[in-house]
Amino acid sequence: MILAEKIMDERKKNGWSQEELADKLGVSRQSVSKWESAQSVPDLQRILEMSKLFGVSTDYLLKDNEERQGTVAEESESTTRRVTLEEANAFLAHNDTFSKKISLGAMICVMCPVPLLGVMALQSAGMIPLAEDPAGALGTALLLLMVAISLIFFIPAGLSTSKWEYLEKEVFDTEYGVDGMVRSKSDKYQKTFVRSITVGIILCIVGVIAMFTGFVADEKNEAFHMAGCCALMFFAALGSCQIIRAGIVKDGYEKLLQEGDYTKEKKNNRLLKMITPAYWLVATAIYLGWSFMTDDWDRTWLVWPIAGVLFGAVYAVISNLHKESV
Repeated sequence: MILAEKIMDERKKNGWSQEELADKLGVSRQSVSKWESAQSVPDLQRILEMSKLFGVSTDYLLKDNEERQGTVAEESESTTRRVTLEEANAFLAHNDTFSKKISLGAMICVMCPVPLLGVMALQSAGMIPLAEDPAGALGTALLLLMVAISLIFFIPAGLSTSKWEYLEKEVFDTEYGVDGMVRSKSDKYQKTFVRSITVGIILCIVGVIAMFTGFVADEKNEAFHMAGCCALMFFAALGSCQIIRAGIVKDGYEKLLQEGDYTKEKKNNRLLKMITPAYWLVATAIYLGWSFMTDDWDRTWLVWPIAGVLFGAVYAVISNLHKESV
């Protein structure tokens, strides 16, 4: 395009009439008309002013074969998403609801062995007149029922996060006021976060104490042993609920602020997300397979505490590998 065509093209892109462009440049409408019809050429001062108005280089205007280059602001806007104040508030509200559902689902999952162990403890104590096989079957049915109930929390919560995946996967900018609002809420939540983590850890310790108490109370009484394990799972579930919910809420603030594990140099740790559900499905399969093949329901429950400890190790290893790769 020649200069005349470029002036007309840029004017129309901005939605200006010839008269409006003339007013911005301090010239008459007839002058703009002559430039666009190639009857005259604007002077150097007007070329510089149009370069600023149109957001293009002077080379683009003056050289016929020069390609149009967008401004830095335009290029940044086209490649980087901007989060508005309304979007940030909507995400924080969603994240709060998400944290409640996931923490409840996790609590139910951790409690899954409790019905089975409870039934066996009652049977061992002679409090329920059930034969060995029906007792194991009843406990297993209750375990699977609790797994199904946990899915009621996990599946809808997981599906609802797709709208906000870009906060974790993409680098983004925030509009004016967003960072200040999020940081203020994050600072206020810090005390709640510390309190929740502390309570969660204390509950887990209480569970361990209860388990050892069951073993110490009567070393030969399996009912006490299983009751102690039930207490461990129960308190560990309550503690996990506190810790998971607090962690998710804090993660939400870090996502918007792009801090912690969500800095602008972040990578999405997809490996851990794929391994977590697969790991627990395998653990469940091992537990059920071992139990039904050996019919030794009194001992197969050990799969769960062992799986829990091993998962902590697996999580730590994968997290460290992820951090090193970022």
